[in-house]
Amino acid sequence: MIAGSVLVTGGAGFIGSHAVLALCDAGRDVVVIDDLSTGVREAVVREAPFHQGNVGDLAFVDSVLARHRIESVMHFAGSISAPESVADPAKYYRNNTCASLALAQACLRRGVTRFVFSSTAAVYGACATSPVSEDAPARPLSPYGASKYMTEMMLKDLAAAQPGFRPVCLRYFNVAGADPRGRSGQAGAESIGLIRHAVEAALGQRPWLEIYGDDYDTRDGTGERDYIHVSDLAAAHLATLDYLERGGPPVTLNCGYGRGYTVLEVIAALESLLGREIPQCRTARRPGDPASAVSDVSRMRATLDWTPRFTNLETILETALAWHGQRAEVTS
Repeated sequence: MIAGSVLVTGGAGFIGSHAVLALCDAGRDVVVIDDLSTGVREAVVREAPFHQGNVGDLAFVDSVLARHRIESVMHFAGSISAPESVADPAKYYRNNTCASLALAQACLRRGVTRFVFSSTAAVYGACATSPVSEDAPARPLSPYGASKYMTEMMLKDLAAAQPGFRPVCLRYFNVAGADPRGRSGQAGAESIGLIRHAVEAALGQRPWLEIYGDDYDTRDGTGERDYIHVSDLAAAHLATLDYLERGGPPVTLNCGYGRGYTVLEVIAALESLLGREIPQCRTARRPGDPASAVSDVSRMRATLDWTPRFTNLETILETALAWHGQRAEVTS
């Protein structure tokens, strides 16, 4: 039997919109909240009731929970740029930590006990080991990572005080690609992530690709990241919801593939697909960026019934290229 409605916060954003698609494809009832500060209204499928507002507004969230008889929450809403968080930390503690507290309080008032939180590998900071497991110490290098880790700790404390409340914190590594059927992609005005920047440079949507730092302690001097396809990440959220509906306890899980690519390796793969070079320039490191971030996903694979489908870097790049090329044709 299919359980009650799922509330997706930030459902008009990149990852949230793919989670909404996955839930709808699975026949689930979905409700979306987004303030559209960075999300795109057109990214939300028509089947999902949409409410524009901020998750930090407790009264607003409470009304949505009551109206739709929500039983589970997937919480994506928040700010996501580590460099921006260094320049404007207050924004990140307000949008990520304080707003998440208001949302969790609304859930507790309404008896919503299943809570999936969109966290980040930025909580680890400069990892002493690679790949990094969930047991590694949290030493975030930016207010972005710190705001997410504070939210994790807050959810843990709420679960201890309210044993029925069962949050799962999913620590994303680098999310990229687009829905293989072309229904959604990274559409927001905020341009985040190497692969989006590289594709935009390849398509002439930006003059060149900036490489931030080439003196890291990696095999070619550029930053190394674990890239996960956004549709596989959305599927992991469905698997997490199934886990909670089977009575699973609170847990923290890394979300990645367990292997890393450097910036230059990603560029080389994209250039190989295109058969031409991508304009690029090298500049200084950005504040808050670690040299390497690669996941140990053994706990995730042991906990969730999840099999990724789009693990090749080329597939991630191809779907991103198709999405951004399609959008360029629509807007031209």
